[in-house]
Amino acid sequence: MLIYKIFRRPEWDAFRAAGQTDGAPVDLADGFIHFSTSAQVAETAAKWFATESDLVLVAANSDTLGAALKWEPSRGGALFPHLYRRLTLADVVWDKSLPLGATGHIFPEGLW
Repeated sequence: MLIYKIFRRPEWDAFRAAGQTDGAPVDLADGFIHFSTSAQVAETAAKWFATESDLVLVAANSDTLGAALKWEPSRGGALFPHLYRRLTLADVVWDKSLPLGATGHIFPEGLW
């Protein structure tokens, strides 16, 4: 199953340059890297990145992240994937720009 992480462009650029990341400031504060499922990612984008346009959507395979991936309750009690280790470029299945359109973020085709 693919799960998704939204990065601001400078965060993504730093991740690519280093080959690994401990996440964005919110991830560092919470002690894990926040991910969303395909059913959750649009709401995540709207809630946390509503006015931001230069974003990158990153996909990772939940099956290959190992025991460090925990499914924990968050918004409304829904289970969200949280990664309790560094994310590496080897973990990334694909990355795509996530532009902001007139009615919200424009997600890649086939995500749903």
